[in-house]
Amino acid sequence: MSRPAQIPLDLGHRPALGREDFLVMPSNELAVGVIDNWPQWQAFAIALCGPPGSGKSHLCQVWRASSGAVEVDAQSLAQHEPPELIGDATCCVVDGVEEALATSAELQRRLFHLYNMMRERDGYLLVSGREAPARWRCGLADLRSRLSTLPVFELGAPDDLLIEAVLVKMFADRQLKVSPEVLRYILPRMERSFACARALVTAIDASSLEQRRDITIPLVRDVLESDRLSPRP
Repeated sequence: MSRPAQIPLDLGHRPALGREDFLVMPSNELAVGVIDNWPQWQAFAIALCGPPGSGKSHLCQVWRASSGAVEVDAQSLAQHEPPELIGDATCCVVDGVEEALATSAELQRRLFHLYNMMRERDGYLLVSGREAPARWRCGLADLRSRLSTLPVFELGAPDDLLIEAVLVKMFADRQLKVSPEVLRYILPRMERSFACARALVTAIDASSLEQRRDITIPLVRDVLESDRLSPRP
């Protein structure tokens, strides 16, 4: 009699977000270097940009931990004025406002206020997005001009070495053991993007749990050929 499939509970997992957990490669070493170099920045405000899953948010968390920065996102900035959000802080990280900024004049006004507050306090501001801030859609001319002057550090597209390292880390974050043979099978068969890597690891984890099977090449083949693999933004 076959065993019933196990229903996976989406309890989530906690990625390792310390500096020692970040994978430094040629595609991201300039961005890592500037985060490590704080507070000897050449400007009070800088920007990180890159594709989804490239490590922007990870580096933001590394800097937040080292600087004591207050973290601000689109939702909190839409609900509160900057003084309410940051108090007396002299460091602030703004992550994930790029899309919302394009359609909200109020959000633009508040981000401009936040920018000025950090400058007046001789503080530091780190912003993050897919595109460089100079390319963000923004109708507020004063904010647009400020964003266009930010030094930008890009986390580039991944090469095979980085994709493999990212896969290893993502599996490890979920406490999953994957053999080198399985990794070698995956690499030439997947899209070269961090979003795909994340979606693939999620799908493999779910399939392994549902079927109570180890992560083997046949299981991975089934996942790659299934319709459950859809990269998340």
